[in-house]
Amino acid sequence: MKKALLAIFLVLGSVTLIMWVISPVRPVAWSPDPDDGLTGVYTPNDALFDRDSVAMQQQFLLDVGKGPEDIVIGEDGYLYTGYDDGRIVRAPVADILAAYSNSSKSSSAQNSSSRDIAFDEFANTQGRPLGLRFDAAGNLIVADAVKGILSIDKQRNIRVLVDEYEGKKLLFVDHLDIANDGTIWFSDASTRFDMLNFVYDFLEASSTGRLLSYNPTSGETRLRMDNLFFANGVAVGPDDEFVLINETGRAKIHRLWLQGDKAGSRDIFMEQLPAMPDNLYFKDGIFWVSLVTLRDPLVEGLAQSPSLRRLIGGVPKSLLKASSHYGFVIGVTPEGDVIQNLQSAKGYQSITTAIEFQGHLFLGSLDNNSIAVIKID
Repeated sequence: MKKALLAIFLVLGSVTLIMWVISPVRPVAWSPDPDDGLTGVYTPNDALFDRDSVAMQQQFLLDVGKGPEDIVIGEDGYLYTGYDDGRIVRAPVADILAAYSNSSKSSSAQNSSSRDIAFDEFANTQGRPLGLRFDAAGNLIVADAVKGILSIDKQRNIRVLVDEYEGKKLLFVDHLDIANDGTIWFSDASTRFDMLNFVYDFLEASSTGRLLSYNPTSGETRLRMDNLFFANGVAVGPDDEFVLINETGRAKIHRLWLQGDKAGSRDIFMEQLPAMPDNLYFKDGIFWVSLVTLRDPLVEGLAQSPSLRRLIGGVPKSLLKASSHYGFVIGVTPEGDVIQNLQSAKGYQSITTAIEFQGHLFLGSLDNNSIAVIKID
C-alpha cells in the first residue's frame, strides 16, 4: 500500500512539475472589483429573445463564416462583417431588414429563410479582421488582429497603416473608432499573447493592453493609455470630447478626455459591470456596449493565486473556455447612465458587438456562424 501511495504521489508530482514548466503564463496577483451580479439596472430579462414579441430575434448570414465579431453599415447600404478566415463579407442591409420584417410577421419564423440573403466577399485580409469602421473618404478601416490597422479602398485595395509601435510588431490589434478629425483610435489587446492564445492573457492578468492613436496625415502612432487588462472596444464620444476603451478583464470602461479643461486626463466611465465588455459603438447619443460573458466568481476567486493559475496554464488550451454563455447588451448615455438593458439566456449569445440601424440592433459574435437582428424601442 505504501509503495502504491508513493507511486501516486510521484506521478502527481511529475505531472504538476510538467504543467508548471510548460505553462506559457507568468501570472500576477490582482484584485477584481466588487460584483453585485444581475441586479438594479442590470436586472435579468429576456429582451434579446422573445418569441412572442414583434421584436423577436432573427439570425442571418447563416453558415457564411465563423465568428462575425464586428459589424459596420456603410453609406453604400451594405452591412459588412469579418470572419476568422480573413474574409470581409457584405450584404444589402435593406434585404436583411425586409427578411426580418417578413419573418417577424410569421407565427413560425425560421432562421433558414435568411440563407437567401445575397452577399459577396468584399476583401480578404489574410489575417483576422475584428473592428470595422469607415473613414470620411469611404475607405473601410480594419483592426486586424494579425495584420494591424488596414485601409481598404472602394477598389478593394488593401493598405497597411499601422502594424508596429516603437519598432515592435503589434501582437493583437482588436478594435477601433475614427474621430471627426480623422484620427484612428485603436486597441492593442495584449503585448504578451496573440488572438490564438488570448485565453492565456486572462490567466496571466499582466495588464499589457493599450490604447493607441494613428494620425493618417502625419503617419504618427501614439500611445494614449496602457496597463489595461485586455484592452478591447473603442468608441469616440460626441463631438470628439472623449474616447472610451473597454478593459475586459476588469469589467470596466475607461475614458480619456480629448477636449476642454480635462483634456489629456483619464477617469473611469463605468465600473463594476456584471459582465465583461467587448466592443463599443456610439450613435445618436447612446453607447452600445456588448457584454460577451458574465463575470465568473470562481475565476475571479483565483485572482490572488498566481501559482495556481500558472499550473492551469499547463492544461491543454482547448479545455480553457469561457465558463458562461449569455446574451447581454446595454445602452449607455454619455453621462454613464444605463438606459437599455437587453439580456437573454437563450438564442444568440457571447455577443461581441451591437450596432444600431433604423430601430434595429445588429449583433455579432466570435462564437456564432451568423449575425442576429432584433427590433428595439
